[in-house]
Amino acid sequence: MFFTLGMRNADLGSGDFQLLRGMDYLFGDKSLDFPEAVIIVNIFDTATMKKSEIIQKKGSDFMEIKAAEKLNHFPVYLFDKLDADKAVVESKGVDVISLGQGDPDEGTPPEIVAELSRAASDSKNHHYPSFKGIPEFLKAIAAFYKENFDVELDPGPEILSLVGSKGGMGRLPLALVNPGEVILCPDPCYPAYMPGMILAGAEIRYMPLKKEHDFLPDFGKIPEDIARRARLMYLNYPNNPIGATATPEFFAEAIEFARKYEIIIAHDAPYNMMVFDKEKPLSFLQIPGAKDVGVEFHSMSKLFNMTGWRCSFVSGNRQVIAALSKLISNVDMGIFRPIQFAAIKALQNGTTFINKMNKLYQERRDVVVKGLRELGWEVDLPKASFFVWLPVPEKGRESIPFALEILNKTGVLLTPGRGFGTYGEGYLRIALTVSSERLKEVIRRLRDAGYVYKGKA
Repeated sequence: MFFTLGMRNADLGSGDFQLLRGMDYLFGDKSLDFPEAVIIVNIFDTATMKKSEIIQKKGSDFMEIKAAEKLNHFPVYLFDKLDADKAVVESKGVDVISLGQGDPDEGTPPEIVAELSRAASDSKNHHYPSFKGIPEFLKAIAAFYKENFDVELDPGPEILSLVGSKGGMGRLPLALVNPGEVILCPDPCYPAYMPGMILAGAEIRYMPLKKEHDFLPDFGKIPEDIARRARLMYLNYPNNPIGATATPEFFAEAIEFARKYEIIIAHDAPYNMMVFDKEKPLSFLQIPGAKDVGVEFHSMSKLFNMTGWRCSFVSGNRQVIAALSKLISNVDMGIFRPIQFAAIKALQNGTTFINKMNKLYQERRDVVVKGLRELGWEVDLPKASFFVWLPVPEKGRESIPFALEILNKTGVLLTPGRGFGTYGEGYLRIALTVSSERLKEVIRRLRDAGYVYKGKA
């Protein structure tokens, strides 16, 4: 971490400040030379790649403000760091192809945008929204589950709208878990699970996802004493970052395990309709007994290209929904009503658009897998999600330095697997969120930079 000290005043303009030399300028009389002087301390944290300002008026005592100690346990958010790495390379004039964050590159369907515009023009929709969700939206979610998964949901007590599933998943431990209780979390996993578990004071126990076990948790390897103290278990299929899929048999095993040890299951399912090669969409709630032990989080973001809209929902066990509802009603508001009406339009017309996007992502997947295999990289063909998970092609190389090397030498941003957990080490993640032409350019850059392993021992 390092600091630059400066002074801003009315003569310099709102965005400018004059650099000062020496700490004495913070408290000394020299600041009196500048009318209406304000002391600026620019703090650049090299760990998080973030800059912040502490502003202090002249003549007042400088007060150090420290963040809560619990924040010391938070990891640096992976995608903030990737954005910073990307910005450094782009500042050198490099055309970076980012295969990092899973943010769809295609726009939201026009009919959804049009419905937002229509609803937003009605002043009745400008007031505080219900945090639970408008009845029409909840009924549309229930109809979507019935049509696509043959799951019956009561729109009242079994569905709750969320301002993004990230916030819902993160708050769930605060609603359900007492300090010291165990949360079972997959490793690797989506990094956004971490803050909620930490804030809840939970004891986090990781369930390794290994290739030899089809990237599924092995419940038989969870120690008995840990299982008995566990309160909550996160699952996520199709998986982020791996792209692995679950089976009905696996979910049935998870439900049996949860019932035996009285564990609540939170299944994160934003990709469960993003499937390829005739793979059938699967919901955790389809499995008998699922609603007895858990809930499923879903999102409009990935299936309908609505990541910026922040519109999601959770469905399933009534007691879990009630606990999360109580928490959210006290700390948050609901989704802007016009966005909910737009989401209804998406859910009602959804499968046509989803199938179109699945075809597009499958084409991109095939471009990446074929191209990398031709370079001698080991790549499995994912059945779902818009991620490709693959080993670092150079045996023994750690994922973070290898990904940084690739970025600096080729201008291609890959996500290092270590950012998703200990068991992500040795892997890379590719997001299929650029065009096929850009993906072909990725293969060309890797080839030209010498990342070719075909024929090497």
